[in-house]
Amino acid sequence: ERPEGDFCSICTLPIPFRIEDHSVFEVCCMKRICKGCAMAAHKRGMFDCSFCRSPCPDNDADVLAMTQARVLKKDPKAINHLGEKYCHGLLGMQKDLKKAVQLYTEAAELGSVQALFHLGFAYYTGEGVQKDVAKAAEFYEKAAMQGCPLSRHKLG
Repeated sequence: ERPEGDFCSICTLPIPFRIEDHSVFEVCCMKRICKGCAMAAHKRGMFDCSFCRSPCPDNDADVLAMTQARVLKKDPKAINHLGEKYCHGLLGMQKDLKKAVQLYTEAAELGSVQALFHLGFAYYTGEGVQKDVAKAAEFYEKAAMQGCPLSRHKLG
């Protein structure tokens, strides 16, 4: 069975794999929408978010502002998303692996399965934290128990 995030938030159909290639992620509402629903909205002349109808951000500063607004509301998807941006140094921010791990930890405490996977990866590679394979396996196991296929793969 596929995780909840693998389905379009509008039509509820499963998004084909490589999900990133077949969908768009809206930072205003932290929802993933299939490209079919996004295209249908554009054909109707709607260029805002297809899910929440918020104006789409024009630049990295707007994306960061929208994400931080959701982080302040303790949205686990937003906190994990911001952690990913710190991890890779995106949206004009400096790469900060320790900050990314802090955000992943907060998101995991709030229930983000993806953040558990990211914590497992951080502990496995030693990026932003002291390398600890046993702790990595612990996080991978927690994520796998909640349906994360990547964690299941990492556990073997």
